[in-house]
Amino acid sequence: MAAAWPELHVAGRAGNGIEALRLIDELAPDVVFLDIQMPGLNGLDLAARLVDEHRAPRVVFTTAHEAYALQAFEHAAFDYLLKPIRLERLRRTVDRLKDALAAPAPAPAADMLAGLLRQLGVAGAPTPAPAPAPAAPLQWIRAAQGQETRLIAIDEVIYFQSNDKYTSVYLADGEHLIRTPMRQLREQLDPQQFWQIHRSVIVAARHVAGTRTDFRGRLLVRLKGRDEQLVVSRNYVDLFRQM
Repeated sequence: MAAAWPELHVAGRAGNGIEALRLIDELAPDVVFLDIQMPGLNGLDLAARLVDEHRAPRVVFTTAHEAYALQAFEHAAFDYLLKPIRLERLRRTVDRLKDALAAPAPAPAADMLAGLLRQLGVAGAPTPAPAPAPAAPLQWIRAAQGQETRLIAIDEVIYFQSNDKYTSVYLADGEHLIRTPMRQLREQLDPQQFWQIHRSVIVAARHVAGTRTDFRGRLLVRLKGRDEQLVVSRNYVDLFRQM
């Protein structure tokens, strides 16, 4: 890579898909080179998760296999490299990436990535749809509690946290699980009252006591009357610039 792009700053390297997802969230890189075949989480599934991000990086896929629609990427803003990667081919990719980074993108990176995932036939890749009419912010949440269902007023919520197949709802009296995914919640909540601070966390603004920076340089949100502190992803640090 140094021969093709000597001025490139490599922010991090990952040995598997799960680690790659964590590093992308923490470091918010402009460009990511993803091997399609990775342990834990393959490159295509990882890229599909990045579609939800409003600042999704430009993704270059790499693989030793030819069965992933190579031609579909030849003229795209993101690229697809077949191993072993030739220096000349890599330089063409780097040239296109530099052009894309230097010029305003005609569409958000997440939208462009979604289009490429659809060309690859990745399950769950979103398709463009007309913007729905604005809906009233969410007021109530139904959460299963054993054999019963609890009706939770939105004003009771301290924060939401994505938890594998569920979303945890944290209240003053404990934690409850709902099946609504984080992306859907984000669309239903009042953005003035609920702030997304991480891919997996949305916090009620009225419960934020302040912020601090830990020894690793991460920004943490302190909550009123609670011991836990929530990590702020680099994508959302700007929310707290004035605090």
